[in-house]
Amino acid sequence: MYAPTHFRQQDPAELRALIEAAPLAALVSFGNGQLQVSHIPLLFDPSPGPNGTLIGHFAAANPQAQHYDAAIEAIAIFNGPDAYVSPNWYQTKRETAKVVPTWNYVAVYAFGRLEFIDDPAGKREIVARLTDHHEAKQPKAWSVDDAPEDFVQAQLRAIRPFRFVIARLEGKWKLSQNRSAQDRAGVIEALSADERPKPQDAVARMRRLYEGG
Repeated sequence: MYAPTHFRQQDPAELRALIEAAPLAALVSFGNGQLQVSHIPLLFDPSPGPNGTLIGHFAAANPQAQHYDAAIEAIAIFNGPDAYVSPNWYQTKRETAKVVPTWNYVAVYAFGRLEFIDDPAGKREIVARLTDHHEAKQPKAWSVDDAPEDFVQAQLRAIRPFRFVIARLEGKWKLSQNRSAQDRAGVIEALSADERPKPQDAVARMRRLYEGG
């Protein structure tokens, strides 16, 4: 992962916070002679291993669940806020015109290996943990036990849960750190005027970084 020093995020709390805020990851692994990729919601568990573990599940019919080369590291990519940055927003544009467009974004990359869970009890535990976590914010939480047992068992046969043991976490917070304070202020001002959610989320990240807000 290319991350110049000024964009590198190494605070474990910040990395974990983004994973928890944006749990839908692009999970990339190698198998059957090619890259395999799926979008998978993943739950971060801090306890197993020095860097924690991610848990999730594939559909059993997914080729990524059927063809996995454990000798080659997998990666889960979590995307945070992002926004286009126009050169017109920079003070430097008015001074020298030596500016180009760019894109600000926040991302976490988890590297590690998958451990599949194929026993019925282990499958049910993973599904129950994922369900309980995501249902916790609902006014009335749904539980796996709310569904008929024969239906639950059929669903469990149709999935392949896994643990993703994290070897290392890398973060990239590309938020105009390589620009002057005046240029950054211009970006914050312009994004603040854009009422769409994604620019607002991006400017909130910039304010946290530069203004402590």
